[in-house]
Amino acid sequence: MDGPPEPISRVPRAQVRRRLLAAAARVFAEHGYAESRLDDVARAAGFTKGAVYSNFGGKQDLFAAVLGDRSVHGFASAAADLERSEAPEDAVAGIARTIARLLTEDTQRGRLGLEFAAHATRHGPTAGAMTRMRRTQRETVTALVTELTERHGVRLTASPETVALALHCLTNGLSMEHLADPEAVDALAIEDTLIATLAGFTARAEHEETP
Repeated sequence: MDGPPEPISRVPRAQVRRRLLAAAARVFAEHGYAESRLDDVARAAGFTKGAVYSNFGGKQDLFAAVLGDRSVHGFASAAADLERSEAPEDAVAGIARTIARLLTEDTQRGRLGLEFAAHATRHGPTAGAMTRMRRTQRETVTALVTELTERHGVRLTASPETVALALHCLTNGLSMEHLADPEAVDALAIEDTLIATLAGFTARAEHEETP
C-alpha cells in the first residue's frame, strides 16, 4: 500500500523574489519596459504571474526593483572602496572609479532607466514607483557620504543630503551623456568629473583649516 504523498516543498519567499528579479532583468533587457510582459517574467522564473503581484505589486514596481537591485550592487562596490581606503583622497578616487566603471559597463541599465523615466511622466503608478526608487537611492548615497565624512574626518561645504542629491543627479546625467557620446564621455572623463565635484564640496573646509 502506498504511503501518504510527499509534502510539496514551498519555495522560500526570498528565493522567489531573487528568481523573479533575475528573470525580470533578462526580460526587460531583451524587450524594454514597454514591451515586456509579466507572463514572460513569471514563466522565465518558473512561477505564475500571481507570484509577481504578491512580491512586487505590478510591472512598475518590479521594474523599479530591478533597477534598484543593480544600484545596490553598485553602492556595495563603492562602500567596499571606502572600507579599503586609508585617506579621503583615496576614498573619493576609488568611489569615482567604481561609478565610472559601472556606468560604462552596464549601459543597459542607463537605457532602461531613461525609458522608465519617460514612461513615468505619462503614467501615475509608474511615477510613484520611480519616486520611491529614487528616494531610496538618494538615501543610500547620503549614508555613503556620511560614512566618508565620519571615517576620514572630512568636512563638507554642504549637508550630506545636498551632496548626495548633487552626486545622484550628476551620475544620472553622466550616464545619459555616455550613452549619447561614449567616445568623449568615457570612463576617465566620468571619473575626473566626479572627483572634481566631490573636491568642490570639500575645498572650502580644507581652505579654512589651512594656517
